[in-house]
Parts: sequence; C-alpha cells; structure tokens
Amino acid sequence: MTTALITGANKGLGLETARRLAALGWTVHLGARDPDKGRAAAASLEGDVRWLPLEVTSDESVAAAVEQVDELDVLVNNAGIIGAGASVPPLETGPADFLACFGVNLLGPVRVTRAFLPLLQRSDHPRIVMVSSGMGSMTITSDPERLESGIVSLVYPSSKAALNMVTTQYAKALPTFRVNAADPGYTATDLNGHRGHKTVEEGAEVIVTLATLGPDGPTGGFFDDAGPVPW
Repeated sequence: MTTALITGANKGLGLETARRLAALGWTVHLGARDPDKGRAAAASLEGDVRWLPLEVTSDESVAAAVEQVDELDVLVNNAGIIGAGASVPPLETGPADFLACFGVNLLGPVRVTRAFLPLLQRSDHPRIVMVSSGMGSMTITSDPERLESGIVSLVYPSSKAALNMVTTQYAKALPTFRVNAADPGYTATDLNGHRGHKTVEEGAEVIVTLATLGPDGPTGGFFDDAGPVPW
C-alpha cells in the first residue's frame, strides 16, 4: 500500500491531487489547518482519505502531525499563498512584505520535509513533490512571449524560485529519493481568484505524474504537463 501526504489539500490543486491518488488505491493524508474544512474535504472523497491537522508554518503542528502518520512514501508540498506583498509595487516592497509568503511557500516545505524525512527514509520508493510555479522560472519570466513575464512582483516569484533551488539541493542530498518541482500552470484556484485558464484537473496532472514516478524516474527536475520546465 502506498501512502501519501499532501499539504494544503482541503481545496484546489491539493484536493484534486488527493482525489486522484486515492483513486489509485493509495492511503492519502489530507493536510489542512482548518478542522471543519479539512474534515469536509476528506469526507468528500472516495477511498482511504484521512484528514491530518497540519499548519505548515508551525513547528508544533508539524511535529504533532508526524505522530499521527505511521508510514509515508510520497510527500506533496502543495500549501502556498500569494501573500500581501503581491499587491505592493516592486519599488515599494520592503522586507516585511516577504515574511508571510516565504513562511508558507519556502519554509513550510522545508519544515514539513525535514519532519517527515524519517518516515520517508523507511519507504522502498520515497518521492517528494514541490508544487512550484512558472513564476519561479527566471527563463520564463524573462520571455516576453510568456504570460508570466508581464507580472512584475518581488515576493511570490522569488519564493518559488527559492523553492526550486531547495528542490535541486534536496535531490542531491537524497539520492535514493525522487525529488522534483511541479509547475501546474495558470490554474483557476482561490490563489488567483479563479482567473486561471486551466482547470484543477489539468493543473494537478503534473503533480500526480511526479507523485507516481517509478524508481528510475527523474529527480532534481522542474516539470509541467508538457515536460521539463527551464529554470
């Protein structure tokens, strides 16, 4: 039996990923910080889906979550926010504008990964998926033909660029793991006010692909549903 944990999974891409993995017969721990939303989300899915109280910015919450999971094969670090800094013009952005976004988008995955490493290391085939964004690609955001190049913001893009670097370093530090970053694309979720042109089913495709990689699959890469994404 394969067991997965997905952070921020009570809605959007996280919920769709949980649905898809549970449909494979996996045990899925649906991480969510809000008890009512977490329980409701888990109850809405078929299969072995278990709500796991989890606030990725809290050491205490993450430590308590570890105590509730007996085994783990796949960790999907999905929880993410835009942060208040997204509404602040770049030239007016200050250090404080970065804190909340980096706390969730970068430090959250580091906190959760570190805490769950002992369980993952007991798996025969451990996988970690970091849910990133094309906004974290310097190549894409510099390409005038790409939608992402027209968004000028210091905070969210840099949080995802940092997450990409963390992904490559984990992949090198954990050579027996498959550790990759996923770019779901511009998906209609609460994160962007449902303005994205992709459905959650389409956006979750690459996350599911990376979560279900075989032992000889790639590691240390950045992918969307069409293949490798440039850094």
